[in-house]
Amino acid sequence: MAEQPIEGGERKGWWRRLTTPSATWSVLALVIVGVLIGTAGVIGTQVMVAVTGTNEFCSNSCHGMTWAAEEYRKSIHYANPTGVQAGCHDCHIPHTYPQLLWVKAQAGVRDAIAEMRGVLSTEEKFKKERLRLAKDVWADIKDQNAATCRNCHAFNTEVVAKQKEGAQPMHKMVLDGQAVCTDCHKGVAHTAPTE
Repeated sequence: MAEQPIEGGERKGWWRRLTTPSATWSVLALVIVGVLIGTAGVIGTQVMVAVTGTNEFCSNSCHGMTWAAEEYRKSIHYANPTGVQAGCHDCHIPHTYPQLLWVKAQAGVRDAIAEMRGVLSTEEKFKKERLRLAKDVWADIKDQNAATCRNCHAFNTEVVAKQKEGAQPMHKMVLDGQAVCTDCHKGVAHTAPTE
């Protein structure tokens, strides 16, 4: 009769193999392999962030973004008197790690599933989903206290004091943390939903 393994013994065997020094690999070799794998991971991640962070990638990778990209190219964020251009990544993705990777991963999975399901495969479907999509973006901007907007649009009490009287009260609320940019500035880079 075969001997039954002691419960947890197999797990202990794996743990022992992971924590016991290798008989064939030196510690230095293991450290070098670890550094090489880590370096490849960091470089690979940076390359993927750069490749998937371009306007060309965003506007060409999904059907739904085709129509959003057309609107963007007509917006003040694309062409303006200063010549400064804010791209998709500037507005929709946080600029700091690890939030940048987390948001890109979530958006990538969500967008890939929507693309496979054909949620935005026609302009009519895109227009039907516009309000839901806009609300999702506005909620994201509110949750991160408009951090992506503030990367370019930084202002303080002195700047607000020089603005038109009509803009000052709302911008003071933004400075006090009671409002975010998209509470007033909807439809800056894309057509605002009419609903």
